[in-house]
Amino acid sequence: MKKRVAIICGGRSSEHEISCISAGGVLGAIDRTRFEPVLIGITKSGKWVLIPDGHPMNISGKTLPSVPESAPAVVADVAGFTSGGKNLAIDIVFPLLHGPFGEDGTIQGLLEIADIAYVGSGVLASAVAMDKSFAKPIFASHGIATAPGLVVKKSDWGNRSAEITKEVAALGYPVFVKPARGGSSRGTSKVKSEGDLLAAVLDAFTFDPKIMIESAIVGSEIECAVLEIDGQPQASIVGKIVIDSRFEFYDFEAKYLDGATDIELPAPITATSAEAIRKAAIAAFTALGCSGLARVDFFLTTSGQVIINELNTMPGFTSTSVFPKMWAASGVSYTEVISHLLQSAQARTNGPLGN
Repeated sequence: MKKRVAIICGGRSSEHEISCISAGGVLGAIDRTRFEPVLIGITKSGKWVLIPDGHPMNISGKTLPSVPESAPAVVADVAGFTSGGKNLAIDIVFPLLHGPFGEDGTIQGLLEIADIAYVGSGVLASAVAMDKSFAKPIFASHGIATAPGLVVKKSDWGNRSAEITKEVAALGYPVFVKPARGGSSRGTSKVKSEGDLLAAVLDAFTFDPKIMIESAIVGSEIECAVLEIDGQPQASIVGKIVIDSRFEFYDFEAKYLDGATDIELPAPITATSAEAIRKAAIAAFTALGCSGLARVDFFLTTSGQVIINELNTMPGFTSTSVFPKMWAASGVSYTEVISHLLQSAQARTNGPLGN
């Protein structure tokens, strides 16, 4: 008998549209001989709805998809999911939500209470990975190198901006300024001089009242995908992010709108460096107590040092996204990746007495 899978997308975060694109990809690739998908959206205002068949879930030119406010309402509670008074009989949830209110442990907590199986990491791992200021010291404590930097709260900036500016100068320019709990590089700026710091800080604060300012690492951006297969985390081959020279860094525009970014698979690095990154990806996944999947982003310096940038517990998930591309290059198709995730969800150990 087919398992009914609720693909949940949208949400209240700045990554609403990217989540919709990911959901469209999964909807088109899920193995329908084994799973019956049900598309549930969360609007930008926070309303849960049942997305009708045929609603566009892909990029059209430069227009990004979103969850329609007028779609039929869905009630989500400890009894499960209902719409129009009818129980949707969901067996597994695939929460394709990026950013706050989805990737940060919030929906995972709801699903734990409702005792519904779901794809991906549990409450704690999701919350910690979402907040890079908490993830970094955990990585460091497990021997994984991180970029030098500091954490700045909005209240701190208001009280001692001059002192913080001096601390940033001590790091040395250029630096990256980014939201501590953001994603898709929204609110992230590369700052080359003190004169540009204020604008970057204020922009980042529009996304999160807690930001991070880190030294810019000179080197290649290398990524690795981790997937649980039969209960064990496996690392894909690693890929190198290749960015069009028009872009300063791997920002939102480069990632999604201009087709200006590609990934070179396998990465043109030594076998020793590639293996070090694969091991570090598994170590980072394990250190945070992750489940199901993660995309782990690294810098590889010119001297060969491996430095972790971040771990994403629910990375972009279209067929052309980096995570599925890395697994395709490793011999695991997009449909197979989805099936592995749904199988892992049914055997999940994310709860308080799990991992």
